[in-house]
Amino acid sequence: MSQEVLAVVAGEELTQADFNEFLQKIPQEQRAYASQPQAREQLMEQFIASKLFAKMGEDEKIDETDEFKTIMSSLKKEVLSQMAMTRVLESVSVSEEEAKAFFDANEEKFVKGETLQAKHILVDSEEKGNEIYQAIENQETSFEDAAGKYSSCPSKEKGGDLGEFGKGQMVKEFEDAAFAAEIGKVVGPVKTQFGYHLIKVEQKNAPGTKTFDEAKNEIAQQMLQQKRAVAFNEKINELKETYMAD
Repeated sequence: MSQEVLAVVAGEELTQADFNEFLQKIPQEQRAYASQPQAREQLMEQFIASKLFAKMGEDEKIDETDEFKTIMSSLKKEVLSQMAMTRVLESVSVSEEEAKAFFDANEEKFVKGETLQAKHILVDSEEKGNEIYQAIENQETSFEDAAGKYSSCPSKEKGGDLGEFGKGQMVKEFEDAAFAAEIGKVVGPVKTQFGYHLIKVEQKNAPGTKTFDEAKNEIAQQMLQQKRAVAFNEKINELKETYMAD
């Protein structure tokens, strides 16, 4: 599939793999838009246009001008700088033993507040929420089946399961209702900016200290940033001594 020829420009075959590489260069915020058929057609036209203009530039010998050579020299230095910097930073790592040592010495920093494990059903109207609520209360359906059938949230694929979350992770209206709810009792519809929610709390977890397994990814990321900053500064000082005159 990646070798499928999409167009031919001056004898050069442009493949699906070439187009995929082009798509990787568009801004991150536009990539969701790029999945739409009409958008992909427009992007395909841009891709082909870029190849056409490049061929025009070759034929007009723009690559032999001083302006082109100056720009390419600048780009070369920029790419070399980025690749060399990446090589330095990629050489830094954090072992699990280092992370565990930090955790053992700083357990007081890893206190977590109360958390919940809950499920929800998201619909677009209070009336629909009330209908589903009554069906669940009358045991005409289970909460999980209703979530799979009616919810507009991707969690519908897991029976509405949102997993574990703490305060500050959900919008206020949802959070207030969930933390006030009794375990196993359906509450709602609760209105938020996303629509109307039915909520069922499965479990409440009291405040406590995170285990190392819960905290190790957070620790490793923090330590990695710190170690990379040190490595970067050390390399800068080393390079100044090597390449800069007194």
